[in-house]
Amino acid sequence: MADRCPFCAILDDGAPATIVDEWREAIAIIPLNPVTPGHLLVIPRKHVDNATVDPILTGIVMQYAAEIAADTASANIITSIGEAATQTVFHLHVHVVPRRAGDGLHLPWTGQRAT
Repeated sequence: MADRCPFCAILDDGAPATIVDEWREAIAIIPLNPVTPGHLLVIPRKHVDNATVDPILTGIVMQYAAEIAADTASANIITSIGEAATQTVFHLHVHVVPRRAGDGLHLPWTGQRAT
């Protein structure tokens, strides 16, 4: 099915993914296009469209993201809610993006300018 949720396809149908950690409620995978080395997605096993649908599950997923981020000196933990907030896959997922000085990744609220 063309409109199948890609994360549900991984979780339910065994679609290809590099799974780096697993818990009862979630998995962590390497995204198709990591923005920095070590970038991971934490995805709940239950389909929910975004972080507002099931706040308890969102908290659990965020806990796993925080545990992953604890292994890095600096990181962004990011989730988006809706198209206007740049959500492109409508299955809750949390990005754990390790950061390094000069990594070239610029976020709009930092005032940084691309070089």
